[in-house]
This record gives sequence, C-alpha cells and structure tokens, in this order.
Amino acid sequence: MEKLASIKEEGLKQIEACEDLAQLQNLRVLYLGKKGPIQEVMKSMKDLPKEERPAFGQQVNEIKSLLAGKIEERKAVLEVKEMEEKIASEKIDITLDGQKPNFGNLHPLMLVQQEMEDLFIGLGYTVAEGPEVEMDLYNFERANIPKDHPARDMQDTFYINAEELLRTHTTAIQTRQLEKYAKEDKLPIKVICPGKVYRRDDDDATHSHQFIQCEGLVVGENIKLSDLKGTLLFLAQKMFGESRTIRFRPSYFQFTEPSVEVDVSCHVCGGKGCPVCKGTGWIEILGAGMVHPNVLEMAGIDSKKYSGFAFGIGVERVAMLKYGITDIRNFYTNDLRFLKTFNRFE
Repeated sequence: MEKLASIKEEGLKQIEACEDLAQLQNLRVLYLGKKGPIQEVMKSMKDLPKEERPAFGQQVNEIKSLLAGKIEERKAVLEVKEMEEKIASEKIDITLDGQKPNFGNLHPLMLVQQEMEDLFIGLGYTVAEGPEVEMDLYNFERANIPKDHPARDMQDTFYINAEELLRTHTTAIQTRQLEKYAKEDKLPIKVICPGKVYRRDDDDATHSHQFIQCEGLVVGENIKLSDLKGTLLFLAQKMFGESRTIRFRPSYFQFTEPSVEVDVSCHVCGGKGCPVCKGTGWIEILGAGMVHPNVLEMAGIDSKKYSGFAFGIGVERVAMLKYGITDIRNFYTNDLRFLKTFNRFE
C-alpha cells in the first residue's frame, strides 16, 4: 500500500509538470500500460491474505482512475496551450502595409490609339485591320497610285518582292474595306483603320522608319466636305481640349480630291503664337480629303451615286502633342522611367 501511495504521488507530480503532449503520452503508457510500476505492484497481490486482496485491488483501480483523469485534464490544458502557440506563431500584423501589386501599364501610343478608337466607335464606326506585309495592288494601285507614278517617290518603300511590300500607309486597309463592302453590297461604310506602317526614313527626333497611323473612311450617299470638317473638329476637341478649333489648307494626296491639310489651334498658347507652334498659333495634325472617284470605281463602287471622305493621322504625332514629348524615339527605346510615367495605377 505504501508503494502504491508512492507511485500515486510521483505520477501526479510528473503529470502536473508535463509540458508536452508527446511526453504526456509517454506518462500514460508508463502508468496505465501493462509494463508500468502499478502492474509490477499488482504482481504482489498473490502474496496478500485473501481478505486484504479486495481492498488492495480497489485501491489500485482508484489510483489508475485518478491518474487517467489527471492525464486527460492535463491533455486538455496542453492542447489549448499548443493551439495558442500556433496561432501566435502564425499571427499576421494587419497594421503593416501590404505588398503592392506590380502592375504593368499600356504603352503611351496604345493609350492614344485606344482613346481614338473609343471616340470613333462611339460615333458608329467599326475598327478594321489588315496585313502589314501588303500587296502593291492595295497599297498603291487601288489608292490611285499606278506603277511608275512619280507619287510613289513620296513614300520610300520596303519592298519584299515586285508585288509585296511593308505597307507604307493604312490606306491599304481602306482599299481592302472598299472592295469588301462593295462585294457584299453593305454600303454605307464607316471604319477606322489603325496599324503600323513602314517607310525608308532616317530616324531622328520627329521621324521614324516605323510608326502608327489611324485612318478613317466614310462612304455613302451625300457625304460632303462639311461632314469631314465636323468629324475632325470633334476629334481635335476630344483629344486636345474643348476650346480647340481647326482649319483646312489646300493640299494634294493621290487618293483624295479635293485634299486638305488640317491644323489645330495650339493647345499651349491658345492660338496666340509660341515656340511650340512656331509663332503661327496652329499645329498641323493630319491630312484628309474627299475620296477620289477613281478609288471608288476601282473598288466597284458607283462614284456618281456615292461619295466619301478619308483622313489619316499619326498616333505618335498626337501623343507627342498631347503629352508634351519632344523626341519620337522615346516611344521605342523601352526606357522604363519614361514608360512608367503613363502608369494609371500609380
């Protein structure tokens, strides 16, 4: 009985001091298992008088029950402690600044192109695309520039072979659209044609061998020059400010007749004259005109019934004026310091 009391006292002390669930499991095996000290004491039960054996057995069961209960109580305490430690170790300080996502941003030329597309889509235009490796037929001949015509010298061309070239203007998309709409008999036409074009040119602050054009084409009945002017005034005011005005100057393009150069009042000085507009109060932005009857006829459209207007604007030209950029080469050097100034997320 004294040995049982000693085992009980030692067991309770170890259970109370236990700080680990694995260690507690070892104590369970030690005191409640088949090879523990209590079982060793039980072996001496056969040496006791018969009348003492029931009391001894009852005492053993009470001690085992007591130790088992204390083990369960300690287990509950240790499980709570372990969970609290785990929560503390995985705690997130929500007062700290989060990691800022590294967003990319659209190229400034794409921003301007998309802005122009949105404007014209709102006016009922569709956006048309075409191949950059173009046929001479659509790039020149259907644009009223036949072979050996001196006007071809105005656009130094990258030829691939005698019949294929890198398009020099997105007028090639227009001539394809004219042919398509004529064959499908889906007139009137209202399209804009954005895309890259290529010319043999020396790169400098205002010229590049590759640039982006956005041309517009409207063909239908009773289309007049005044319709063209109203459209371009809307474009200028949306891109450069509601106070802008435009003016037409006579010019010459092979695929339009009459042809005009279009100027917009200077957005810096408001038309008073400054270094940006070279003291004139006006800045040239695009060329335009009424679609030449020959262009309509070559596409299979009756030029006596239908008329139209077309215009072409350089996206780089608009971006340089809109954002105050002085060197066109900034668009193509991939300088992240320059490109990040157009990040709308910062």
